[in-house]
Amino acid sequence: MSALPARGTPLWVLALWLVPLLVPDRRLRLAAAVVAASALSFFRDPERRPDGAGFVAAADGLIRDVSQGEDGRWLVSTYLSLRDVHVTRAPEDATIARQDYRRGTHRAAYHDAASRNERLAWDLETVHGPMRLVQYSGAVARRIVPYETAGARVARGARLGLIRFGSRVDVTLPPGAVPLVAVGARVRAGKTRIGMIGEA
Repeated sequence: MSALPARGTPLWVLALWLVPLLVPDRRLRLAAAVVAASALSFFRDPERRPDGAGFVAAADGLIRDVSQGEDGRWLVSTYLSLRDVHVTRAPEDATIARQDYRRGTHRAAYHDAASRNERLAWDLETVHGPMRLVQYSGAVARRIVPYETAGARVARGARLGLIRFGSRVDVTLPPGAVPLVAVGARVRAGKTRIGMIGEA
């Protein structure tokens, strides 16, 4: 595997690698190794470098919504499947102004009803104005693990936290920014550009 386990990876996932060593039967040992590798792949954390200027994706996955709010700001929503990397990254150089954790339901993350799921909202102050990032748990995801706290300064593409298993991440771009992605596009956290200031 080319990526190391993410911070916040459950200990039981790492412990699965002990099972193949303890199973005497060769076929069961192989099966146990496959299960361990699959579980660990959910928590991989590859190195990333942003592609060009602009705001980068906060999460790996499929763009499920690109819409403009009443205030004129654009929202870009990304759905993460179980196959995607689940480390959330900063879309721009920013100071974390505020974090707001809310308990909630555990609906499938690709449904609109997931807006009532357990979530952690990040208010980010950037040179371009305020941005908002919201991590949502999903039907399987049961824990959001933040790496940073309010007051911290983060770089564009830096790791912010981890959502364990399938989930969703919404990014509200700052005033004057326009999206560079459309519904159905696949993006990579900390790498793919999702928006920029001014006309695309």
